[in-house]
Amino acid sequence: MTVAFDPGAAAARATAAILDDTLHGGSRGVVVDSPPGAGKSTLVVRAALELAAAGHPLMVIAQTNAQVDDLVVRLAEKEPELPVGRLHSSDSDPYDKVLDGLANVTKSAKAADLAGLDVVISTAAKWAHVKNVEPWGHAIVDEAYQMRSDALLAVAGLFRRALFVGDPGQLDPFSIVGADQWAGLSYDPSASAVSTLLAHNPELPQHRLPVSWRLPASAAPLVSDAFYPYTPFRSGTDHGDRKLSFGVASDGSGPDRVLDEAAESGWGLLELPARHTPRTDPEAVRAVALVVRRLLDRGGVATSERADDPVPVTADRVAVGTAHRDQAAAVRAALAELGVTGVAVDTANRLQGREFDVTVVLHPLSGRPDATAFHLETGRLCVLASRHRHACVVVCREGVADLLDEHPSTEPVQLGVTVKFPDGWEANHAVLAHLAEHRVRWRP
Repeated sequence: MTVAFDPGAAAARATAAILDDTLHGGSRGVVVDSPPGAGKSTLVVRAALELAAAGHPLMVIAQTNAQVDDLVVRLAEKEPELPVGRLHSSDSDPYDKVLDGLANVTKSAKAADLAGLDVVISTAAKWAHVKNVEPWGHAIVDEAYQMRSDALLAVAGLFRRALFVGDPGQLDPFSIVGADQWAGLSYDPSASAVSTLLAHNPELPQHRLPVSWRLPASAAPLVSDAFYPYTPFRSGTDHGDRKLSFGVASDGSGPDRVLDEAAESGWGLLELPARHTPRTDPEAVRAVALVVRRLLDRGGVATSERADDPVPVTADRVAVGTAHRDQAAAVRAALAELGVTGVAVDTANRLQGREFDVTVVLHPLSGRPDATAFHLETGRLCVLASRHRHACVVVCREGVADLLDEHPSTEPVQLGVTVKFPDGWEANHAVLAHLAEHRVRWRP
């Protein structure tokens, strides 16, 4: 007899094991791999509360000010009496002003002012400037795969034990300088904090969160197979638990047909004629804008486990994802021409960690004459394909599969560098093959 998979129970078991290792284990570090929407922030907040309750003051390291402020707010919501310190920069506007309304939060640009508080939270960049303090017994590193190893080295002296939580499928840490001279070395400063940590400490306990509460049942199998082959996960919902529908019937156009396909299956590919184009391909950009315009015009409503009644898909629940900033700017301009405001339009780097009901993606390889390492990076496509709770529409020119076949990777092979798996070429093919089943060809 086959026992039905219980996502809540599986997630609870994983969380209990992680917390047990964190609070009672003897290792100096615990690593947690998390798929998109698995509840990384929820885990970080719960671990922080349990450590504090057990009498272990701790520091929390996040990668951006927005992530820090979000964690402070979440902690305040869960435990309004918990003394929390927000260590910030000396800039004129260093933190979200919503923190001013939280009575339990102390804010300062000096770590000494926050000494003795149960939890102190800041960015890795700010922590790197903290000197001459008594080390914390515990630390939590949020989004650890987005932290460069040189940033971890800069703060490693501030704590004795740490919980590292992150998503291995997301974009690699960003570096503005070339790092080829360190490639293959175990202390490559441009590598992620987790990969360097495990290279030197392979015995550290590693856990994974097995359930994505964001991705619907239509998306989790593809994203898991294409981007997380060694750490598979399941959706927290089943087919039929979520539904996207429209109050206005289709007008028969390409954008409307692809929206209907996406509402039905969770995926839609709006395919334009093959052509080599500028990066800000005007036709593709306009197609993206039209899909968003029609989604809003047709009165999309989403039914899910979060609410008893259908909820309107408003502009703030829609995102457009691109590979480049100039493409995002072009889409914003096209949306403005169509009178659309309030939609998040940004690159994969900036959409990382965010969640929406519906996403519209301009495929990174659309209209390109070549397939570069930048456009083939698995993390970029993974981020773009994993922001949605209901449906994802991809706009792309025909011919990407041929482009991939004609342009195998020509990047130099570097000794000692662990081959990143899955390969970007392979992941792109897997996603394209799936999207082909939901293709709507359009000749605008």
